[in-house]
Amino acid sequence: MSSAWKKIAIGDVVDSVKTWNPLRSLRDDSFDYVDLSAIDQDSKTIIGVRKVVCGDAPSRARQLVVKGDVLVSTVRPNLNGVALVPEELDGATASTGFCVLRPRKDFLDGTYLFHWVKSPNFISDMVKKATGANYPAVSDRIISESQIPLPPLEEQRRIAEILDRAQSLISKRREAIGQLDILTKAIFLEMFGDPVTNPKEFTIRKIKDLLESASYGTSEKSSFEGKFPVLRMNNITRTGEIDLTDLKYMDLADSQKERYLVRSGDVLFNRTNSAELVGKTAIIRNISNPMAFAGYLVRLRVNKENDQFMLLEAIGSKYLGKDGQTLGTICKQISFPHSALKEALSKIYGFASDYPGIRHGGNPDSAIRDIDMREMVVMSILLAGFTPYLTNQINADVVYRGEL
Repeated sequence: MSSAWKKIAIGDVVDSVKTWNPLRSLRDDSFDYVDLSAIDQDSKTIIGVRKVVCGDAPSRARQLVVKGDVLVSTVRPNLNGVALVPEELDGATASTGFCVLRPRKDFLDGTYLFHWVKSPNFISDMVKKATGANYPAVSDRIISESQIPLPPLEEQRRIAEILDRAQSLISKRREAIGQLDILTKAIFLEMFGDPVTNPKEFTIRKIKDLLESASYGTSEKSSFEGKFPVLRMNNITRTGEIDLTDLKYMDLADSQKERYLVRSGDVLFNRTNSAELVGKTAIIRNISNPMAFAGYLVRLRVNKENDQFMLLEAIGSKYLGKDGQTLGTICKQISFPHSALKEALSKIYGFASDYPGIRHGGNPDSAIRDIDMREMVVMSILLAGFTPYLTNQINADVVYRGEL
């Protein structure tokens, strides 16, 4: 956004919100209640509205909201629990855990405000000003006093329209990835069966048999200074990615580095948090600088016998009877309808073997740039797509029709 636009306190361009006490109404009357858990933090929408009887109203059920209000959760600002009140919730009641922002229509466009409170600048500002180690929160006053760039109203609407279109594209991409995820699961079930019932009678092993180690992170206090970034619970997203926008740092003695530093291929998951976030998991991919991990996380380090690509190698050698020991060798022995397909799989294998930190140490000089989650998604999709060439146990027609 242009630095020429003046900044103004949000509180100066929003109106006050009316409150009420449901307990003073007829006991059997009911109302729509939006509490903090009603916000979907990924889509930034209200999805969990409850119908509450006035006689059983929570003490926080006080704020009357209207269409176009922007709700901003005052607790755990790093999670960015924000949403725009839709038309169907006009007149609903929101928890006092929200700061309700009602834009003055002559000065501030509501959609522009909504996009602003989702921005990294706003989130970072709130995280810095939050208080409380175990339950970080900000006050309504802090949110009202935070600054927002204020271009002319028409420019606000233009910006909001552009961001709406971008959000629509992102949503469609997520839907497409979701469909690909369904395909991957269908391939898995067709090939291996339901893991719970194990119809193909595969050997069952304990997770510990697949691991080199499983360990807690460091309990040492981190700060804004230090040599090593520290991955904490908030750095693991709900979609299995590592988010590096909010980091703290620490120093480690040489004797602590092996124990508390992560490397590519490590799996991290939350061992504590609210019920819906326990077990939130991500895989460390292609880290350019050493990073530590905090004590509320568990690090799983897979042993060498369980390399991810070895699964395909095992499938190819078992089901096709190929004598190759690597995916590259097995690829040469498979009958493809065109040489381009063989070359494509060979190049994927070559990429994973050569790029530093994916399968082997690799060749650091071969990397043109750092890889990110896009490459991880592409790799997963492509490898899943080639699986039918490595086994005769998949009914491709069944998978294609989604009849699993």
